[in-house]
Amino acid sequence: MSESFAALLDESLSTLEMQPGSIVTGVVLDVDKEWVTVHVGLKSEGVISLDEFRNNDGSVEIESGDEVQVALEAVEDGYGETRISREKARKIGTWKKLEEALETGEFVEGKVLTRVKGGFAVEVDVVKAFLPGSLVDIRPVKEAPELENTVQEFKVIKLDYKRNNVVLSRKAVLEKNNSEVKVELLKNLEEGQIVKGIVKNITDYGAFIDLGGLDGLLHITDISWSRVTNPNEHINLGEEIDVKVLSFDKEKLRVSLGLKQIHNDPWENVESTYSIGGIYEAEVSNITDYGCFAQLEEGIEGLIHLSELDWTSKNIHPSKVVALEEKIKVMILEIDNDKRRISLGLKQTKSNPWTEFANKYGIGDKVEGKIKSITDFGIFIGLEGEIDGLIHLSDISEDAESKEALEAFKKDQILQCIVFAVDSERERISLKLSE
Repeated sequence: MSESFAALLDESLSTLEMQPGSIVTGVVLDVDKEWVTVHVGLKSEGVISLDEFRNNDGSVEIESGDEVQVALEAVEDGYGETRISREKARKIGTWKKLEEALETGEFVEGKVLTRVKGGFAVEVDVVKAFLPGSLVDIRPVKEAPELENTVQEFKVIKLDYKRNNVVLSRKAVLEKNNSEVKVELLKNLEEGQIVKGIVKNITDYGAFIDLGGLDGLLHITDISWSRVTNPNEHINLGEEIDVKVLSFDKEKLRVSLGLKQIHNDPWENVESTYSIGGIYEAEVSNITDYGCFAQLEEGIEGLIHLSELDWTSKNIHPSKVVALEEKIKVMILEIDNDKRRISLGLKQTKSNPWTEFANKYGIGDKVEGKIKSITDFGIFIGLEGEIDGLIHLSDISEDAESKEALEAFKKDQILQCIVFAVDSERERISLKLSE
């Protein structure tokens, strides 16, 4: 019986490809604390370190009677032993899978291990691969730490067995998936529709919103009814928001989105809410060289021209009169609903010193003031209320062309004067020297 078995064994061995490097199926005979004994159909069994059977969490699920794929390292070596390896078998099997994926274009799964120079280290089964930074995502990413220790799908784009070099692309997977999703999404997309999206990228001119595989542009002018200078002040990266579809191009896969359009346009009720000549509270929202903008409410903003800031300070920068975000009282001077413009006045909410002077002093009344400036055509006198009156050169000297008479006067000199004329609307006061 034993001779018959030996004969049968020899016959079976002669029919098998038992060459070093071959992948064969073996049966687990025994599992102890350190080794796994495997029978592969040869005269002697092979042993494999238990560590080769450990899962990522360190556990071992192999037991006697299980079939395993192993690689033959040596067949009946000089000591009569058969050396086998499960790790090499897994590597060979993984390389074959990678080769097939490269030829067919099928995706493979891999675990992103850690960030390395130029990209990420990825493990596909037991084979180490490289994911270049440029192929991580459809859009350029700087760090992408959220990918580490996650399982992702990849496309194999390069293999070099001799150099043990595997290059993967996550970008190719995302592009394919996005393309399919885009087509499906556009089928159900309609103008005026309100959809949810994730803020994917923020730029100086707006933000790109991920609608679930299709990116739409939220332009800076469509973020808020109020003035927007920095989109980051209104939306956050990664934030989920509701947006309105303003327009879309199915052929070019372009979608324009609006955030402010979800809310009512405040300009619809401007004329019923605000009246010309009315005084309202506002907040300084922007300061320019020619004036400042003040917000009456969200989306309703008006311009206070430089000439409407102060009764007396005409040639100073607006920042000397108001500060950004300062709460002020303003008067509405004009409303142009068609052009969505409101003209505001700040000085009109304060007493007009020119009118007050006209009410207090009449022609011929005596006033006292300090010389503020001396010009070729006369002398400006500082009066109460921080306004100026002019003594014309012709009222100082009989020779209206002579400048010599002006030499007798110096800046800050106090003069006694007589009111000669008052034009409060034109903000002009004419004076004469008191005799």
